[in-house]
Amino acid sequence: MAKTSQAAGLHRASLAKLHELDAALELMYYGWRGMTLEADAYLAKQGLSRPHHRILYVVARRPDIAIGALIEILGISKQALNRPLNLLVERKLLTSKRAPEQHRSKLLRLTEAGRRIEQRASDHERQVLREAFERVGASGAAGWIGVMEAIADNN
Repeated sequence: MAKTSQAAGLHRASLAKLHELDAALELMYYGWRGMTLEADAYLAKQGLSRPHHRILYVVARRPDIAIGALIEILGISKQALNRPLNLLVERKLLTSKRAPEQHRSKLLRLTEAGRRIEQRASDHERQVLREAFERVGASGAAGWIGVMEAIADNN
């Protein structure tokens, strides 16, 4: 796996610090990019992108999720979901069926092809996390998880 810290360091060095937390913000941006770099390259080869992966990721973990629940989890509008969701259904990576008890509601589930793509893209990201956690040790990983949980609580 290619290391991106040197390239990220060059970018960070070229940015003026306007606030004491700017370095932490930049690490969030570059860290996210470093974590998703290989996954995004894989997705691009499949004709997909980050929004598609987010949908596949959630549906893999909540089979038969209603579209409304997916919108809530992703924190996006129905309009923002529409295009990537339609492509996933059209490409037969997701199935969409009417809920038996609520005919106006659609339930989503991954197909086998969708499961494979989600798993491979997520495997790239898990590998980056695994390597980073090995570099910083258990206490560093626990600290990072604590910070991310505190940030996620803003949702």
